[in-house]
Amino acid sequence: MRPPALPSRTASIPTASLAGMADSPAALAPPLSNGDTAPTDSPLRSGPGSAKKRMLIIVNPYATTVSDRLKNLVVYALQGRYDVEAVSTQAQNHATEIGREARDGGYDVVVAFGGDGTLNEVANGLAGTDVPVSVLPGGSTNVVCRTLGIPNDVVDATEHLLGLADDFRPRRIDLGLTGGRYFVFSCGMGLDASVTKRVDARPGLKATAGPYYYTWATISAFYRRYARNPVGLHVESEGRELEGITALVQNSDPYTYFASRPIRICEGVEFGDGTLAAAVLRRGAQRDVVTLIPRLLGQRLSAAQHRQIQMLEGVHEMRVTSTSADSDGRPLPFPIQVDGDYIGEHSRVDIRVEPGALTVVA
Repeated sequence: MRPPALPSRTASIPTASLAGMADSPAALAPPLSNGDTAPTDSPLRSGPGSAKKRMLIIVNPYATTVSDRLKNLVVYALQGRYDVEAVSTQAQNHATEIGREARDGGYDVVVAFGGDGTLNEVANGLAGTDVPVSVLPGGSTNVVCRTLGIPNDVVDATEHLLGLADDFRPRRIDLGLTGGRYFVFSCGMGLDASVTKRVDARPGLKATAGPYYYTWATISAFYRRYARNPVGLHVESEGRELEGITALVQNSDPYTYFASRPIRICEGVEFGDGTLAAAVLRRGAQRDVVTLIPRLLGQRLSAAQHRQIQMLEGVHEMRVTSTSADSDGRPLPFPIQVDGDYIGEHSRVDIRVEPGALTVVA
């Protein structure tokens, strides 16, 4: 699906406060359909202005905090400094298709408006190009948005993007790659991915209960599967071999957030350092979980130094293989997630870093 071309512009909108427009129903732009732009006869337009950067906003209308009204407000505000076009996704992986079509669309920036999963799809469509990607927070956690320094509130984030028009400095960051799928900040196998699968199956609870639903899903997955007979994992990376039941791979720090609290596991890994970092949980005994949780939620003790956590730093590539088998001797698969999206089960995966694969502006 190719986003429709923007009509020519002969007027400009002064910078508008999204918060102010939200308080004034009269300032609302008319509803936008897919590919539409705000009307050119807006009362906020004033005379001819300099050429604006072209912005494509890829909107996930099913994301936790996204609504048509909010989308219209955001687009209307951003047209103060950009030539904006908004396209809504219709299904899973649609954002990747739109991103690929945008490669040759002449856009100066493509903005993912949704959660981390939406950004992941956009990144998969634009990886390896010079088209800059940015983010507007619309999900329940918005890990990458916060890590890049973009405010987690959509009003503040919109003001942030408006300010970038005067300080537009794209830069390259690394991506991880597994099974042909790029990830921006994390990839998980085992308990982590089982939790993601459970959460994704109940989007309503994910939206209303947020981190507390994640907590319930983690406890449930642990006792149903990982406290008894989990699938074993063998991890190989550049001469090191580890055994465990869960493996987490990070491209940035923190790993995620519990409300406003960062959850740090592989500390210090950065988007642009050319490497990944990984943590492998040896076992899932209840007595270990009791001592691990305070390290994850607190700041005094490091999760990486827990006796059941094995760390790999400076990783360029690694392989994770199932060590469990069914009654016929066939390897049992383990679940996998990338950037908070469950992507299925495999019995072996290869993971590597792709330095400088994504251009971002934040």
